[in-house]
Amino acid sequence: MPAIRTLSAEEARAAIPALSQVLVDCVAGGASVGFMQPYGPEDAEPYWRDVADAVAAGVNLLLVAELDGRIVGTVQVGAAQMPNQPHRGDLKKLLVHRSARGKGLARLLMDAAEREAASRGKTLLVLDTATGSDAEAIYPRLGWQRVGVIPDYALWPEGGFCATTLFYKRLI
Repeated sequence: MPAIRTLSAEEARAAIPALSQVLVDCVAGGASVGFMQPYGPEDAEPYWRDVADAVAAGVNLLLVAELDGRIVGTVQVGAAQMPNQPHRGDLKKLLVHRSARGKGLARLLMDAAEREAASRGKTLLVLDTATGSDAEAIYPRLGWQRVGVIPDYALWPEGGFCATTLFYKRLI
């Protein structure tokens, strides 16, 4: 049975090796999540240290999915916004290790992230995802509304431009 939990900053720091493995696997699998191939654990660790610092500062929420005690998925909510946007959060980096896909972990992570965000007063979440990716198909099934597409927004990890699709979801 998968377990979904929100990590403290200390737990996030302790989980950096496992979180790095998930991120490395996703980039190797072609996920356009901000990083370029080749990408190894030594590349991912500084990113996760920054995330742990953001959790400590109350800027990010970090959730993980565990199977058999092993972290196999993660998602973040950017919770700190400008003063005129206290109600909004940014959903970031929904990642599931390829070995753990097809078990409903993305849905469980998203449901938990939405609940956590709502418990912190967020009533609107936004996200962007690579257009045409497997991830893009997930969000409408989870009740997210497609806003539109921005062409040439980023690069695929192996190179070449990719568009991004924007989504939002009201939590009330």
